[in-house]
Amino acid sequence: MSATQPLPPGPAPRAPDAGALPAGMPERAAPATPAVPPSPRPVSSGPLAPITRGVGDDEKRARLISMKRNATGMLIAAAVVFLITRLLEGRWPWLGYIRATAEASMVGGLADWFAVTALFKHPLGIPIPHTAIIPERKDRIGRALGGFVQNNFLSREVVAVRLANLHPGERIASWLVVPENAHRVAQHAAAGLAGAAHVLRDEDVQAMIEKGLVSRLRKVHAAPLLANLLSVLTADGRHQDLLDAALRGLADTIDRNEEVIRERIGEETPRWFPEFVDEKIHEKVVGAMQRTIDQVAHDPNHPLRARFDEAVAHFIDELKHSPAAIARAEAIKEDILTHKAVGSFAGSIWQEAKESLLERAAHADAEGKGGGAVERGLQAVGKTILNDPAVLAKVDEWILDAVLYAVEEYRGEVAALIEHTVSNWDPQATSEKIELQVGRDLQFIRINGTLVGGLVGLLLYVLSRFL
Repeated sequence: MSATQPLPPGPAPRAPDAGALPAGMPERAAPATPAVPPSPRPVSSGPLAPITRGVGDDEKRARLISMKRNATGMLIAAAVVFLITRLLEGRWPWLGYIRATAEASMVGGLADWFAVTALFKHPLGIPIPHTAIIPERKDRIGRALGGFVQNNFLSREVVAVRLANLHPGERIASWLVVPENAHRVAQHAAAGLAGAAHVLRDEDVQAMIEKGLVSRLRKVHAAPLLANLLSVLTADGRHQDLLDAALRGLADTIDRNEEVIRERIGEETPRWFPEFVDEKIHEKVVGAMQRTIDQVAHDPNHPLRARFDEAVAHFIDELKHSPAAIARAEAIKEDILTHKAVGSFAGSIWQEAKESLLERAAHADAEGKGGGAVERGLQAVGKTILNDPAVLAKVDEWILDAVLYAVEEYRGEVAALIEHTVSNWDPQATSEKIELQVGRDLQFIRINGTLVGGLVGLLLYVLSRFL
């Protein structure tokens, strides 16, 4: 008998309490499902799949063989008793009771031997109809098993009640607040991201970032965006603050470059001008500029400020309504996006992210538990969930919705997988494996048949003698 894998019996599904779904779960009509998948999927015509050896198979096989010997020994004992009493019944008539009991025991034992054996193979190798049921009906068994699991274990009601009773949100949050667990999650996340960073080609990622960045920016109309920004800046006269800052900067520039202005005036005036004339011109020019800046800075109603307001408002209106201004803004935006600096910027983003991932993965083991930002963040999330019933209820609802969606979406695939897997098993190996799991219990049917058959035979013999 080959070592093969048992069919998983699976625990009995938990019935929903009074048929109600957990509180807070969205009401949804459960899809109608047939008892068996509507049509079997095509099974590959490749070689039959082996069934792996299970833990404890050797012990189960030894117990099965021992029980078979016991059942067969009882049948042989009944046959021996029948032959002896049949030969001696003429001399001692009271042996008829024993003979009738042994005869009925043989009939009962043989009938149950045939019934049990017919489940797994042809009795005595004779191809009697409706025998070797498991090998001959293996595909139908797989289909029925898939439908049974789909409709009784993966039903919406059963999964919803079971999952709600587990309180997944609380379990996950309680697990995350433990520093060792948060550290482990952060380690795995860092290692996974670092592995992905090693696998990805730099030029491919850079091109992806650049393409995504450029494509998004191209969809944004520059002129209206700039107009809106300027409108925000000019609201409540905030743009006047910019003018004040510009005036202060201009005044500082004049002070720091007064000698340059003096030299420039000397270069522009005729050579025969005396130096004191150049100095007077310098004083007039610099003084006029400084006085103008000071007047504008200290007079909120200065005409220059009004002209500045008009210029800004006109520029905003041009950006919003002038086709020429809008086209110029788009052309400037396109020149910026096609500049090589954008590619360099995308490359620097990826390189910095990659270096950060690799450095995080390299130092993940060296960091103390709970010492990293990711670990602290995970623990904070866990504490927030545990301390806020509303958040906890929402997390439970999210998990429940996600699991129920997956169950409803893929329960048919699970049934098809079971059907396909069983269909690909070797029929003989399947039969032997199932017999290995339940055959010892079935041998009690043979033993009981032998005993009960003998008792029935004795009862009938007694009735025939006295009635």
